[in-house]
Amino acid sequence: MRPIITRFTDDDLYKFTMCCAVIKNFPRARVRYEFIDRNNTSYPHGFAKALTEQVEMLEDLSVTEEEIAFLRRKSSYIPSWFCTYLRGFRYRRDWVRISQDASGHLSVTFEGLWADTILLEVKMLAIISELYFIMTGQARNVDYGDFYRRSCRKAERLLEAGCVFSDFGTRRRLSFEAEDTLVAAMTDSARSRQWEGSFAGTSNVWLAMKYDLTPVGTMAHEFVCAIAAMYGPLMANHIAMDLWRNTYRGALGTFLYDTYGWDIFSLNFSEDFARLFKGLRVDSGDNREQMRLIADKYRSLGIDPLTKQIIFSNGLTTDSAIDLNLDAVRYCRPSFGIGTHFTNDFPGIKPLNIVIKLVAAKITEQWTFYSDTCKLSEDHGKYTGRREVVDRFLEILHIKESERVCSGA
Repeated sequence: MRPIITRFTDDDLYKFTMCCAVIKNFPRARVRYEFIDRNNTSYPHGFAKALTEQVEMLEDLSVTEEEIAFLRRKSSYIPSWFCTYLRGFRYRRDWVRISQDASGHLSVTFEGLWADTILLEVKMLAIISELYFIMTGQARNVDYGDFYRRSCRKAERLLEAGCVFSDFGTRRRLSFEAEDTLVAAMTDSARSRQWEGSFAGTSNVWLAMKYDLTPVGTMAHEFVCAIAAMYGPLMANHIAMDLWRNTYRGALGTFLYDTYGWDIFSLNFSEDFARLFKGLRVDSGDNREQMRLIADKYRSLGIDPLTKQIIFSNGLTTDSAIDLNLDAVRYCRPSFGIGTHFTNDFPGIKPLNIVIKLVAAKITEQWTFYSDTCKLSEDHGKYTGRREVVDRFLEILHIKESERVCSGA
């Protein structure tokens, strides 16, 4: 089978920015990740073997000088030493364990140095998604011409409505061709004339380079999750914000706050952080409720929320983004990161609902044990992690839940 990932930077920007922060702050930390299929999908016979072959093919990837030059030009906050690190980086198959049970359910885990394994997550999700649609035959008759036209129409509607939006769709795309087609359509539409809104770019670094766009993204939940494993969840957001500002000195100033919910984050979000960070990203809960909480917090600190950015990325569609924008402009400077709805919206095809989560960490290899972690977010009752770990974190954070439903082992 052909390799699904053929470019080193066919990946989301936030994996590279977090990798840089990890090397600077936790160079010896080791972590464990687990794959979670929220729909408990039965994968085709032989899927684990085919996936293992794709992981082996990753070992042939290396960054090119063209990719390095693009990162330096478009993401100048990335230090030169990190580019040197990327030049020497190589994937290794022995970081990954893959199996499939008799019912077809898939098990994937990574374990190793955090600075290494952090660059596996998005590529693995993109591989699993594309491989699934190849092996089930659903990718065979996709009409990319029709997809291009429908993607242009999505872009035009968002642009007409004054929305600022980005492609966040690498992880669960139908295929690389699907995301490539999507970004081409969005770019062509945005450049066709002057619009009220704007296409801000794509999280995919390779496609940003191909279409001369800005790669967008900052961080993911795993940064806070790992810190919570090592230091506990009460101050995990505070530590994460402090390390992030010391790493990037004001650049990449959008913080993903919902790893353990709004309440504990709000206690950690002091005035100095609120003034330093350009804004926050809403990735769970009710978008409008979260927006109002954020606006109220800024006001309580003497900050006008209309000067701050809120990026919404919680399962958005074209319609929901346009509708939300009508309200959000009265509270903040809104923008929208749209994923699966952009890159896996095809007639008769149901996208996979898959994630890979960091579930345990230790600060150095000398520690004889890992400390477990989990993600709680604002989607109450849909937490990610082992039940006993979630219960322990809920107790520490004084969160009371009548129904505790966990996804994951």
